[in-house]
Amino acid sequence: MTRNAIRQIAVIGTGTMGRGIAYLAAVAGYETVIHDADGGALDAAKASIESTLQKGVERGKVTAAEAAEAGARIHLASDLEPAVHGADLIVEAVPENLELKKDLFGQADLFCGDETIMASNTSSISISLLAQSVERRDRFVGLHFFNPPHVMKLIEIVRGERTSDETVAQAREVAEAMGKTAIVVRDSPGFATSRLGVAIGLEAIRMLEEGVASAEDIDKAMELGYNHPMGPLRLTDLVGLDVRLGIAEYLASTLGLRFEPPELLRRMVADGKLGRKTGEGFYRWPE
Repeated sequence: MTRNAIRQIAVIGTGTMGRGIAYLAAVAGYETVIHDADGGALDAAKASIESTLQKGVERGKVTAAEAAEAGARIHLASDLEPAVHGADLIVEAVPENLELKKDLFGQADLFCGDETIMASNTSSISISLLAQSVERRDRFVGLHFFNPPHVMKLIEIVRGERTSDETVAQAREVAEAMGKTAIVVRDSPGFATSRLGVAIGLEAIRMLEEGVASAEDIDKAMELGYNHPMGPLRLTDLVGLDVRLGIAEYLASTLGLRFEPPELLRRMVADGKLGRKTGEGFYRWPE
């Protein structure tokens, strides 16, 4: 059976990832509905996307006409039902909280069409576990974007236990329409990217904790010695120390003690030093 083409995408969540995913969807030509119960957050998200579009024009990434057309494709919805009712693809981009995500998908499943694909942007939570909250688990998939979505070239497609080949194929088509390269991984803790990234990041934090080298020199070791575009400590600041801690705790509970978070990471999170979003992490981030 051939599925209908994806024309409309609903993005649930207005944080950094939700805004970035909505931007990509609109620029790629999809009608894009952004949902958040907070009207102020919706307005802020649209303003942020419009700003990114304007910067794209200034840098020659998109034409003024393309930016205007993309902006016109963005719609706001403070209620979930109208946000997902006409969607061919729903992308959830809310905080890494299992119950929050399951509750959202359970509600969305009541309002969306039979052929709608439901996708989570989770970086670590089991796709098969999330899929238990919906009826059509063959239409459930992981779509893991990277921060910032409009810059990063990769999308990680995560196949759950019951995700169909056709769902994966349609997810790949969307990724390619957005100008991204897709990899497909089996549903396992941390998938491929989070598992590798967290392993390097945690070891870098342990090295800093043990006084092996400064944060700057640890980062330079990976940037210049291994050609990483950004060192693991600076990247942790951008991702958020609290986010990295949550992922590490989950991986430690599923994969074992090698992912146990260092005490330094726990202490910094407890002290509110979460990285760029709070102005201080392993580096200071002035406004």
